[in-house]
Amino acid sequence: LSYILLIILNGIIITMKFNKIAFIASDAKDAQNALKELSKKYKNIKVEDAEVIVALGGDGLLLHVIETYGINNIPIYGMNRGTIGFLMNLYSKENLLERINSAIITKVSPLEMEAYDINNKKFKGIAINEVSLLRQSRMTAKVSINVNNKKRLNELVCDGVMLATPAGSTAYNLSANGPILPINSELLSLTSICAFRPRRWSGALLPKNSAVEFNINEPEIRGVSATAGNLEVRNVKKVNIRLSTKLSFKLLFDNESSLEEKFINEQFSS
Repeated sequence: LSYILLIILNGIIITMKFNKIAFIASDAKDAQNALKELSKKYKNIKVEDAEVIVALGGDGLLLHVIETYGINNIPIYGMNRGTIGFLMNLYSKENLLERINSAIITKVSPLEMEAYDINNKKFKGIAINEVSLLRQSRMTAKVSINVNNKKRLNELVCDGVMLATPAGSTAYNLSANGPILPINSELLSLTSICAFRPRRWSGALLPKNSAVEFNINEPEIRGVSATAGNLEVRNVKKVNIRLSTKLSFKLLFDNESSLEEKFINEQFSS
């Protein structure tokens, strides 16, 4: 059978055929059982030969799959075999190709992080949700913040600070009392984590094309780590972050549970 996915882009209808599916599952028992079940019903293609990836697990697995394989422009359809599964579709072994065929494509761009440690070693990473800085010891972190080469905060005394995308605004950012951003918004959320000074500073909303620079004061004494996706850098002294203008990843969602609808619902959940 041949299935066609219709994408409307700038008023032009583009057709995509999905005949080759690669299944990737987490180590969780439910995910592994789903992998066996789906592999029997649908042919499991190698990722390098696939036209679409079906991720089985939770949000953590989906983010790993996006960062690992999304760079190859392969659409990714997640089905929840984990816990919360906010970024996942409901699991069912039935009519999978039809569901993928009628799915809504949401494109998300990652943050690009460039971090320097106290030995001047440079690290690069990408993050779909957020880049976060956290103190490594009992001592608070002291961070100065520049936005577009202009100093905005001389010193933030805190447990940490993060820059989150709209896609990541309902994750760690929300737990740190950051705002939920509509998935198609043109903003980034700069959110503090347990700010001590300035006492009432909780963060800021920035245009999505902003270049953010964190400089760590006393980095040898007040150790700070920086995390972007699967990359963690210890003892950083400077971190540069901006939204990628080159990378974007395609996520597929069922019509009744589009990512936009999930974000709206999240704002009314108790």
